[in-house]
Amino acid sequence: MGMYGLLGMYVAFKASQENFTLDKMTNDEFTSWLITNEWDDRCNRTIERLVKAAGFRYEASLEHIDYDVDRRLDRNLMQRLADFGFMSEGRNLFIVGSTGTGKSYIATALGYRACQKGHRVLYANTARLMAQLKVAKAKGSILKELKKIECTELLILDDFGLQPLDTTARNLLMDIIEDRLTIIASQIPVGAWYEAIADQTVADAIMDRIIHGAIKIQLKGESMRKRINI
Repeated sequence: MGMYGLLGMYVAFKASQENFTLDKMTNDEFTSWLITNEWDDRCNRTIERLVKAAGFRYEASLEHIDYDVDRRLDRNLMQRLADFGFMSEGRNLFIVGSTGTGKSYIATALGYRACQKGHRVLYANTARLMAQLKVAKAKGSILKELKKIECTELLILDDFGLQPLDTTARNLLMDIIEDRLTIIASQIPVGAWYEAIADQTVADAIMDRIIHGAIKIQLKGESMRKRINI
């Protein structure tokens, strides 16, 4: 089985020999059990591949999100977001709050859940992504890099607006937000993003693309790092 790419089925079959599972099942039950194991294995490998390609900085889970009252984080909203109806509705998500309030964690947890649902995700620090794309542009490989992003269904831009965008970065941002859902995590209020984009005309165009129908999470409270003594 292994040589035919049926790794999950092969592992299950070997386990059945060691545990005498076959003696406890009918032929039909055993066949169904092997097929289920193969399906589960393929799903798990797909998720692992999607998570690796996403480029997350760390693992995060929606089940581990802190709903302390001071954070003012709506549990019902998070449960709805976890179903990813906002993706089918074409709505972006903004997560705004002070340093350490857990913006990146929530964005990453949603990214992980998206991978588990089979979506192609890309996580990136905004300034670092812009720098990488500018290097690619200078080397003449920008189309290759943009094509990778084009395959992405959900783009997560972390630490958005910490550094003003220059002309090249503004144009690149226009390209990468086109035709895909975006989660933006930022320390600065949405209204101040115009200043971060640093060009009124381009800012109007970018904001017009991302803000319509967007869902906003405003995190409050003290730094999570301070609370857990990091």
